[in-house]
Amino acid sequence: MPKDAEKSSEKKSVQVAVNRKAKFKYEILESFEVGLALTGGEVKSLRDHKVSLSDSYAAFRGAELYLLNLDIAPYKHAGYATHEPKRPRKLLLHRRELRKLAGKVSQRGFTLIPLGVHFNNRGWAKVRLGLARGRQLYDKRRAIREREQKRDMARQSRKYSAH
Repeated sequence: MPKDAEKSSEKKSVQVAVNRKAKFKYEILESFEVGLALTGGEVKSLRDHKVSLSDSYAAFRGAELYLLNLDIAPYKHAGYATHEPKRPRKLLLHRRELRKLAGKVSQRGFTLIPLGVHFNNRGWAKVRLGLARGRQLYDKRRAIREREQKRDMARQSRKYSAH
């Protein structure tokens, strides 16, 4: 098989949604890629990018981890087999990984939030979870100030490098 044909048959990871406010509202300490248990209509809605990550989070129910408040719009061509948009969705991890996360989340002030949803190269839906600590208002202001300073410095360097 020619190399060109081999490369074209490779699938790439497809980003579906990104939680843009997560890095502003939270301090992300660590991130994990986990599987997501979905129905057929939910997968088709994800492929259409009909998902919202705002206000969603992961929580333990017994020994299992669930993603709560993830809003996946019902697939419009599903017919009678529709799903609830904000139903709890089970996250797929190994037992060892679940125990590790449970230990970290049990510490005061930590939570698990989704940073993004994507399809991996095998076509499976994955969620990037972040172990996060909430930021205070003054931390958010500092983040805004640093971002504006970086933007100004880049603008100035472009201005003087053009001459």
